[in-house]
Amino acid sequence: MEIPVTAPLTTRALGVVDSYRTARRNILEIIPELALTLPMISGRTGPQRWHMLMQPAGIRHVLLEAVGDYPKSEATKSILRPAIGNSMFIAEGAEWRWQRRAAAPAFSRRNVEGLAPVMSRAAEAAAARIAAVPRGRAFDATSEMVAATLDVIADVTFGTSGAIDRDSVTASLDAYIDQAARVSVLDVIGMPDWVPRPGRRQAVRTLEDMQASADAAIARRAEEGRRDPPDLLDLLMAAEDPETGRAIDAETLRENLLTFIAAGHETTALTLAWALYLLTFDPEVQERAGEEAQAALGDRAATVEDLPALPYCRRVIEETLRLYPPGGFLSRTAKAADRIAGAEIRPGDTVMVPVYAVHRHRLLWEEPDAFRPDRFETRPDRFSYLPFSDGPRICIGASLAMQEAVIILSTILARFRFTAVRGRSPVPVMILTLRPEGGVWLTAEPR
Repeated sequence: MEIPVTAPLTTRALGVVDSYRTARRNILEIIPELALTLPMISGRTGPQRWHMLMQPAGIRHVLLEAVGDYPKSEATKSILRPAIGNSMFIAEGAEWRWQRRAAAPAFSRRNVEGLAPVMSRAAEAAAARIAAVPRGRAFDATSEMVAATLDVIADVTFGTSGAIDRDSVTASLDAYIDQAARVSVLDVIGMPDWVPRPGRRQAVRTLEDMQASADAAIARRAEEGRRDPPDLLDLLMAAEDPETGRAIDAETLRENLLTFIAAGHETTALTLAWALYLLTFDPEVQERAGEEAQAALGDRAATVEDLPALPYCRRVIEETLRLYPPGGFLSRTAKAADRIAGAEIRPGDTVMVPVYAVHRHRLLWEEPDAFRPDRFETRPDRFSYLPFSDGPRICIGASLAMQEAVIILSTILARFRFTAVRGRSPVPVMILTLRPEGGVWLTAEPR
């Protein structure tokens, strides 16, 4: 059976040097092939003990039942803190809880649905750009999807898609990931966060323009007042912890705004690019999704009211998130002694959930490497499917991301058929997110 592209998992034990080199190139390649069949794998790299956990019951324990004993790893914090400070994504304990409580209402179903017109406009603009590509000329769908999702995040945070330089933001994020988000040998051997990682703090300078734009947007909105209807920036500026009444101060707001800009557009863009790759891999699935979209939409952009009529398009997104989860790797540091799946966990051990391997585990999924959207006609075990993590720290923007992805994908599938460019298959490479290295090169034909 022909399968979509996969990451080459390792078949040998990796020492410190090999782990460092491999992780800097592609984190997925440090995952042992045995992770596709075993519930847990334990080992040591230098002085650092580690465990890779694939068992849903064990994952539930780490992400839900004993979440307080498994904070995000120091390596994760070391990579992200220079860019996004102590935002909700990496804050712990009481600091995380009040930020989450304060921000949660902004991501209620009502508010997320209220942002749908922004997504519809971005979908329409993406379709217009694709239509403008000369017939038969190849284009990189990754770049087009990044442009679409940047339009969304710019509109819901800065107030208009023209308020930021899209190319500048993309270049800044790419440069930061390339310079700072690659694993350091100090991360591999478990050195604490206070030990400087060469280049990581300097790399935050690449985001200075984005930080300045965020500060300017916050100041401008404070002067202009709330929009009607409110956007995400309005909702966050008005947010406060319902238990303590504590409001989000300017610095915390800026840090979380940068988090939403960086994570909120790229992860959805990558999902859409991978979805288009998969649809060209299986034309029958593409035709079924396109027919559903065309029947529901005709030649207009999708709206939130159309989503109930687009279940197959949603399943395409869900299956894409299984095969190519943007966050393909979760890492935690144990604070207390524990036992998981028969393995002894000591304080200081690194416990990793290789989401990429969990989503392709031979005992959890039928034909795990195959592209089969209909598997999501029934819901999988929640701790075997983790595109947005799970537990209390599940991605706060998960419903927003799913809504955006279905609106954009269905809009363009209703108008175009896509064909992959031969010899240009993408390679799954994860540094901070799982990207299609080399791009997703397609040609488009009107339906």
